[in-house]
Amino acid sequence: MTPTPPRALLDTCVLYPPILRDFLLALAARGVFQPLWSDAIAAEWLHLARRDGAADVPAILARMRARWPAGCVAPGDPALLDLPDRGDRHVLAAAIAGHAHLIVTANLRDFPPRALGPYGLHARSPNDFVMDLWLAAPSTVEHEVAALWPGLSGRALRQALKKAGLSRLGKAQEH
Repeated sequence: MTPTPPRALLDTCVLYPPILRDFLLALAARGVFQPLWSDAIAAEWLHLARRDGAADVPAILARMRARWPAGCVAPGDPALLDLPDRGDRHVLAAAIAGHAHLIVTANLRDFPPRALGPYGLHARSPNDFVMDLWLAAPSTVEHEVAALWPGLSGRALRQALKKAGLSRLGKAQEH
């Protein structure tokens, strides 16, 4: 029996950098995890993209909704949740409502274990999350690395992965 892939709520900060988002969604498309997000996360992402002049977010969201119809989760109820940054309560609420296994975020300090533990959740950086995926399915992750960074190897590939915030995967590619 094939294990169920983890349900990972993607915070805005991992959807906004295009290269990281594209890599994560490519891995999700290969079935190594189920991506989750909320309308509030999508709205934050859209706001950041518009501020920086990126116009492709609505089309990407439409493709995400088509590919993962259950990926956009209910907003949950952030009012009673306690996080260091009150502005992130909606992320935790969506993770709870969406029955996520984890939250993928670059802002780990805003999602401390004491706040997530009661809900059976934990937060992982994209660096650590992708490394976990590589350990579970190395050929799948390596295939997507080659697809997103074609022709790169050695130091150039490690630098590209480091720039994408995936330094651990870059080091793993050395071996």
